[in-house]
Amino acid sequence: MSEFNEFDQQGSVPNKDTGSIISHSFEMYKGVFLYGIVAMVIYMIAGFAIQLITGFNSASMMEEMKDAGGDYSSFSYWNVPGFSLYLSLSGLLGILVAPLYVGLIYIVNKYNTKKQIDFADLFIGYKQNFVNILIYSIISGIISSVAMTLCFFPFIFVYPFLLLGYPILLFENASATEALGKSFNIAKENYGTFLGATVVGGLISIAGVILCGIGIIATAPFMMIVMYSVYCAFLGKPRQIEFKK
Repeated sequence: MSEFNEFDQQGSVPNKDTGSIISHSFEMYKGVFLYGIVAMVIYMIAGFAIQLITGFNSASMMEEMKDAGGDYSSFSYWNVPGFSLYLSLSGLLGILVAPLYVGLIYIVNKYNTKKQIDFADLFIGYKQNFVNILIYSIISGIISSVAMTLCFFPFIFVYPFLLLGYPILLFENASATEALGKSFNIAKENYGTFLGATVVGGLISIAGVILCGIGIIATAPFMMIVMYSVYCAFLGKPRQIEFKK
């Protein structure tokens, strides 16, 4: 059974403004980016395995879309071999890797509070509050998907309300609905800062695609660090916790 010990707190906390939060996130990410890369590599390997299992070929689909002459409205995604099964398994993968995001947040907290980091820390989300992490991932995924279907901009405006969910699940051992409700209420009262942190953090996270495609491996995890920094800014330094086997 998992057991958590609390220690005297130390570590930095950003001010409650976007600039301070992003600066804090940069400082944190410089110390843990290798763990973020590992998490992304695990995700990409799993995604590649899904393509092999389903027979779906994303590169081939992109070529077909190019051959369509830019008229994507006439392109039928559902007729692409293996696409529907790939979509389903990819959604399942997105849920199952959510504990890795929590693990990265846990590692950031250990780095911030000058604690020894172990590679196994990346997988703490599979041991601590696992079920609620999965449930929250499903709920937030549905909310994000609905926002995305309406238009990309509604997604940008909705995502700030989800920003604190994973840190709350980890540091407060909350249920999925408690994490969602608390994240929503805090974001509602500080929406401008949350939106700013989301937009800037999101742009940095996708910068790897723009600057150098494979660079997404290094930049994508940055959003998890932003979540941690926002938590520190508005809820204080998390209690220092040590997982005992």
